[in-house]
Amino acid sequence: MEQLNKQLEEGFLLHHHHEQRLINHREVANGDKLEPPDDEKPYSKIKLMNKLHFINTMKAEKKLRIAKIRDLALQFISMLLLLCILFHWKPLRGGGGDVADSDFYKSLPPERVYESNGYLMISSNGGLNQMRSGICDMVAIARYLNVTLIVPQLDNTSFWNDQSQFADIFNVDYFIESLRDEVKILKQLPEDSKLKIAESGSLYSMAPVSWSNMSYYYNKILPRIKSFDVLHLTKSDARLANNGVPEEVQKLRCRVNYQALRFASPIEKLAKKIVRVLKRNGPFLVLHLRYEMDMLAFSGCNEGCSAEEIRELTAMRYAYPWWKVKEIDSEKVRREGLCPLTPEETAMALRALDVDPKIQIYIAAGDIYGGERRLASLREAFPRLVKKETLLPEKDLTPFRNHSNQMAALDYHVAVEADIFAPTYGGNMAKVVEGHRRFLGHRKTILLDRKAIVGLVDRYKNRDMSWDEFSTAMKEAHSDKMGQPTRRLEIAGKPKDEDYFYTNPQECLPDHHLQD
Repeated sequence: MEQLNKQLEEGFLLHHHHEQRLINHREVANGDKLEPPDDEKPYSKIKLMNKLHFINTMKAEKKLRIAKIRDLALQFISMLLLLCILFHWKPLRGGGGDVADSDFYKSLPPERVYESNGYLMISSNGGLNQMRSGICDMVAIARYLNVTLIVPQLDNTSFWNDQSQFADIFNVDYFIESLRDEVKILKQLPEDSKLKIAESGSLYSMAPVSWSNMSYYYNKILPRIKSFDVLHLTKSDARLANNGVPEEVQKLRCRVNYQALRFASPIEKLAKKIVRVLKRNGPFLVLHLRYEMDMLAFSGCNEGCSAEEIRELTAMRYAYPWWKVKEIDSEKVRREGLCPLTPEETAMALRALDVDPKIQIYIAAGDIYGGERRLASLREAFPRLVKKETLLPEKDLTPFRNHSNQMAALDYHVAVEADIFAPTYGGNMAKVVEGHRRFLGHRKTILLDRKAIVGLVDRYKNRDMSWDEFSTAMKEAHSDKMGQPTRRLEIAGKPKDEDYFYTNPQECLPDHHLQD
């Protein structure tokens, strides 16, 4: 301590000496008389005492400051410890969960206790809604095989090249905890299982047979899980049959889809904001207008396209080797109802069905091929065309740019909440949203009959019928296609041709909603 005091005194004297020299230099610069510096004058006793008193005061103040800093540090550490304790006890933090519904945790069912037969890993494939339905199937399969499910890996290698992980799109913690009474779900394999796989240098992987019933999973998949402890399924799309599946399995598929698969908080919050903006301005129809470049190239449909656009679409189709069909007769597939409706055909159909021209039409789609030129007739018929890009400031959408599945998730939520939903092509989103709206009380869904529409449009354009005749025929063609209760069409041996389970999950709907 004495050495420290000495250093403080010496430091003060050196600092005072330096300051005095600076003052002297300024006096010379100003033409003032230069007085000898203090260190060249003999110190008086009074001056020395004053300096020592100042040093002692400085030391006392330093001690006081150190004490204050120590107290603040202790308070800060105490606060950190308290926060750590709080976060330790608060369930399900991080990993895309951020579940804030305290009532949910209070009402959590008891965890189902069972002896697990092993671990099931899933690589989902396809776009958002293809993966969504596949995840629902895999949860149901895992539950009835009595295995532990690892949170599925999303497809990062498909055409859309979206690198989003499960927790980027879905609320992973809610997903796990809301299903705890059915099946155990982990975010990753336990360390000992990872070590075993690393030591063996292999992971048993396979693609399950499409449209299989539960017997296949009991007889073919379960023995492999028991044998290898960990089984990796490389595909999840359409791997469980639409029909001939026990009712309890069907109901669990619904529970996962409509309750457990919530979107991650950022997506959910922004999607709800879009819905609020739309509802503030009146009723709205969500139009799933599948008229993007990749859709047209894949399907070979080019109605209304220029010669240059047709060449561009053909070149794109040949550029992707996994698109197997290259030579496509556009006119033929259009007449058969296999093409997505054009914006022009869509406008005529909606007008003929007496959709209010003043209604807001929210376009749930990517970039429309041909841009405003192709949208002109639709905008003329329904001037209140909007998209999320026109409803929201750019900064709101920035985090979701370059993530097509996250953008699709926004549109999915808005489509489910719409007053009317109308898809122009029977893709995965159209099917899954239709089923979701049925589950919520058969909300109005206009299932546009593409084959009927193109036939009527061509007849009207050829002046074979008046507008009134056209409108009447259009209404007749869609009288039973407004989302009314109906039974799922079953075609034995042709699962691709029958109604998709997620389009009409009738086992999950009250009996009085069904009709033959």
